[in-house]
Amino acid sequence: MAWVQRYLDEGERVVKTEVLHGGITAEMRRLTIEARDGGTRDLVLRTFVDVGYAEDWLDREAGALTLLAGTSVSAPGLVAADPAAAHCEYPSLLMTHLPGRTVIADEGVEARVPLLARQLVAIHALRPAERPRDYVALTTADTVVVPNGADTAVWDAAIDMIRKPAPPYEGRFLHRDFQPGNVLFDVPPAKPADARITGVVDWAGTSWGPTDLDVAHCSTTLALLHGPEWGLRFAEAYEEAGGVLAAAATERLYWSVRDGLACSEEVHLVAGPWRQAGRTELTTRALEKRLNAYVTALMNAQG
Repeated sequence: MAWVQRYLDEGERVVKTEVLHGGITAEMRRLTIEARDGGTRDLVLRTFVDVGYAEDWLDREAGALTLLAGTSVSAPGLVAADPAAAHCEYPSLLMTHLPGRTVIADEGVEARVPLLARQLVAIHALRPAERPRDYVALTTADTVVVPNGADTAVWDAAIDMIRKPAPPYEGRFLHRDFQPGNVLFDVPPAKPADARITGVVDWAGTSWGPTDLDVAHCSTTLALLHGPEWGLRFAEAYEEAGGVLAAAATERLYWSVRDGLACSEEVHLVAGPWRQAGRTELTTRALEKRLNAYVTALMNAQG
């Protein structure tokens, strides 16, 4: 808190802290700041506790937030960063608070998918003066976790696919973890179809790579949250919004399958936060079934 105080205006003080739930890798707290005249504003403190590569992630996120300031993409503003925990107990980042909330309910998904697609197209359109580092693959053929009851022939074929070298691509600015859990919405209570995006958070994975990677990751998450058909729909929505994917169907399939298989290692990690957020039916087993159905649908689509 002493470190936070350094970056407040004269006369301001922290009067309330609130834990924000839903994250997997970081602890998030909303800090209510009160000025001398009684006015208040909110900041967000992001802290990595016992997380490997925390310094690298926070360095990358601080750079991304600086880059995004003044662009068409709404993201938190950087206030301060302590990636090496020189002043804080753990590596931390202080940023402005954005309005809105994450939405993972089934209701209104048909209206939100085009919004997500348009937002991702806007992110990929950014042309930073300094390119972020190249993407890093999140899985290998040897680390894939085949779900219980999965069609082993389908999964063996999918695993063999990602043993091959990655297809050539034209690099773009990537969020690298673009999915509903990192997008904030304003949703009118009586009109979920009138939802609008208020911002995108969690830029620690910012990278340079193929647009297919971001599209594939959001597709996999939508398949787990809302069913395989929504995972398949997202790539179409992205192109309808003006986005450009790999020209060859086999290349698109490679990236889609790679992300689906990468998710196989993390199903148990996302199940808990999603249930806490109200999707109590999304047990680890339920997500494994959806992931299997999605990977099977991808592989069957190649004919």
